[in-house]
Amino acid sequence: MVTIEFLGPIQKAPLTLDAASLHDIAEVLKHDSEMAQWIENCAVAVNDTLVSTLDTPLKDGDKVSLLPPVCGG
Repeated sequence: MVTIEFLGPIQKAPLTLDAASLHDIAEVLKHDSEMAQWIENCAVAVNDTLVSTLDTPLKDGDKVSLLPPVCGG
C-alpha cells in the first residue's frame, strides 16, 4: 500500500492504494472529478523526491505527494 497526499489548494484527504507504479495512481485519479483540474499540472514526489515519469516504481510504504502549481511572491 502507498499513501497519496494532496498538497496546497487541492483540499483532498490522503488516500491509501495498492499501486506498483505511478501509472496505477494516475489511472485511479483520472476517474476522480475533483482531481481532473489538477492531475495534468501537478509535480509528483515519491518519498519527498521529485520524479518525472509515471514509470516510477512504487513499493509498500511509499508516500506519493501531488504538488500543484502555485503562484506567489
